[in-house]
Amino acid sequence: MTAPFVTTVFVCALLLMLAVRFWLISRQIRHVAGHRATVPAAFAGTVTLAAHQKAADYTIARQRFELLGTAWSAALLLGWTLLGGLNALNVWLLNHLQPIVGDLGYQVGLIVAVTLIGSLLDLPFDLWRTFRIEQRFGFNRMTLGLWLRDQLIGGLVGFAIAVPLLALLLTLMGRAGSAWWLWAFGVLAVFTLVMQVLYPTVIAPLFNKFQPLTDTVLAERVQALMQRCGFKAQGFYVMDGSKRSAHANAYFTGFGSSKRVVFFDTLLERLSADEIEAVLAHELGHFHHRHVPKRLVSVMGVWLLSLALLGWLMNQQAFYAGLGVMPDLMAPNHGLALVLLMMVGPVFGFFVSPLTATVSRRQEFEADAYACSQAPAQHLSGALLKLYEDNAATLTPDPIYVKVHYSHPPASERLAAMHAQAQAA
Repeated sequence: MTAPFVTTVFVCALLLMLAVRFWLISRQIRHVAGHRATVPAAFAGTVTLAAHQKAADYTIARQRFELLGTAWSAALLLGWTLLGGLNALNVWLLNHLQPIVGDLGYQVGLIVAVTLIGSLLDLPFDLWRTFRIEQRFGFNRMTLGLWLRDQLIGGLVGFAIAVPLLALLLTLMGRAGSAWWLWAFGVLAVFTLVMQVLYPTVIAPLFNKFQPLTDTVLAERVQALMQRCGFKAQGFYVMDGSKRSAHANAYFTGFGSSKRVVFFDTLLERLSADEIEAVLAHELGHFHHRHVPKRLVSVMGVWLLSLALLGWLMNQQAFYAGLGVMPDLMAPNHGLALVLLMMVGPVFGFFVSPLTATVSRRQEFEADAYACSQAPAQHLSGALLKLYEDNAATLTPDPIYVKVHYSHPPASERLAAMHAQAQAA
């Protein structure tokens, strides 16, 4: 493997990814715009033309913004790599930080600096998305002060968690021998399981308030559903999602005894008790089919392969030179190799996204089928229609865009599958 070969492969993959993403986004925009004037026949009696057109306009606005974001991300990646941004930062830190904090501190500092700079460069996009697009369509409920608070707390929490973890991983890379990546995988696996416990009880409450469900009638219904399905939870909670967004949702979180059911307050305001029960049954369907551990295993499998790949790439001089970086042979380059893989990995990962999206959509169908076996199908279909309308999700997405990007099936496919199941029952 030579540096020109690495450069060629990287540039070709990046250009191909850009071409495919621009093509898919353009298809989505044209398809949604082309069906904006008329509500699809399957929804003619349940969705108003105004709601359908709002969803179309919202989808088009987001897709156009995604075109800009995609181009910016690609330009930023080239700036970091082939145009020398990462190399310049690395040299500066080697000269100014490494003599003060040592090799480990320098490597952690490099990763933190890249992450911080990238986050700052992305802030204008997040601001525009929140206060222009989401605001325009009536979804944003955040003030600038709350947004700034979220950024600050999120950054501090991320720093407090990431720095010790990075220090441990980099220490293993330097001292655990050729099998360091197996030890690193073990650390990441344990970290993930610990976070499953800590996130709902320690981290999430830093951003939102979680109050026990006070509607006793609804609580009894969902408790009965849980018992009927053979599931236990630490409790039922209502999250004040309305202080940030008008979007609605419900989810399970946690692991083992810390597992809890969380309802957005916006969901409780919008859906009937029958529909809430059906939505919860859908979430239980994911647990019934063991989707959560399956996804966790697949993620860990990707981590294992990525760490093994990193173990080989970090010893290849061409890997650095081909991506615009000249490593210092007198200093450890583990942090530099890790940064490079984190930067270029998503480019190649894009080409397997259709597979992951397909698996996710299949799991959603399975969860829907389970829900319809525990609650009347019309309750789940009614809830989904309200959620699609409230979230301004388009009813007419481009079929090819769906296959590549959609983690959930389109409304028409989900409702058709529920109808078929009800007919067969």
